[in-house]
Amino acid sequence: MSAPDLNLLITLDVLLREGSVARAAEQLRLSPSAMSRALARLRETTGDPLLVRAGRGLVPTPRALELRERVALLVQQAEAVLRPAEVLDLKQLHRTFTLRSSDGFVETFAAALLARIASDAPNVRLRFVQKTDKDSTLLRDGRVDLETGVISDNTDDSLHSRILFRDRFIGVVREGHALSAVKLSAKRYAAGGHVLVSRRGRNSGPIDEALQALGLTRDIVTTVSGFSAALALVRDSDLIASVPERHTANLRAGVHSFNLPPLLPDINVSMLWHPRMDADPAHRWLRNLVREICA
Repeated sequence: MSAPDLNLLITLDVLLREGSVARAAEQLRLSPSAMSRALARLRETTGDPLLVRAGRGLVPTPRALELRERVALLVQQAEAVLRPAEVLDLKQLHRTFTLRSSDGFVETFAAALLARIASDAPNVRLRFVQKTDKDSTLLRDGRVDLETGVISDNTDDSLHSRILFRDRFIGVVREGHALSAVKLSAKRYAAGGHVLVSRRGRNSGPIDEALQALGLTRDIVTTVSGFSAALALVRDSDLIASVPERHTANLRAGVHSFNLPPLLPDINVSMLWHPRMDADPAHRWLRNLVREICA
């Protein structure tokens, strides 16, 4: 069996990106007839028409849609291998990175991260966008450079990831609250009035499922979308908030924190990025900086 012509990968990448033989030919500086012959070879090699006529244009087949991202990634990785090694000059780096994370991550780590960037790479800017779901589309299409959160069964397994830190849920009440001076049991914890944190406005969460397994139900008085709002309510009421310890480290001044009954296991908070960014020197620097700040 003859070895495949790897040059066809570049041709296929451009064809699938442009969706036009004429535009692909122009980008690769080939004649339209040469590009048509290349498309014919690709069709023969893959066993699929790849691009088919629809009206006056061409549309990709399901097989082409399946291949598009994989081919683009292969071409980018090949270009990275053949590119001369770059010496990253942080003082001359002009770039804006978009990080998708929870409000708790921003409230706890963003200030230290921005201070280091201002010192090491003064022309770099960070844009934080709120993480409201587990959808990885923004990472795949390049609108987000880095994401933080807990990896779940629904997380795209094609993404690269690295654990930043372990976290656990703790309870928080105002100073002087009745629970601040007693040994806490699951029954006593559930009996109080609670503020639930849910970005999606749900009426229950994992803690409620764990309590239900013990035959207990907690009284959720109100639901808010973020940890800072929950802590603000706790300071001025008798409500109980259950929040992740590391994510709220800078927000819990002036309140009483306590260990929860053993209801939930610890969680691993990770950062995630698309494989195409793995070898990028500036992106690698940012990942290392985030790990250092979170350590």
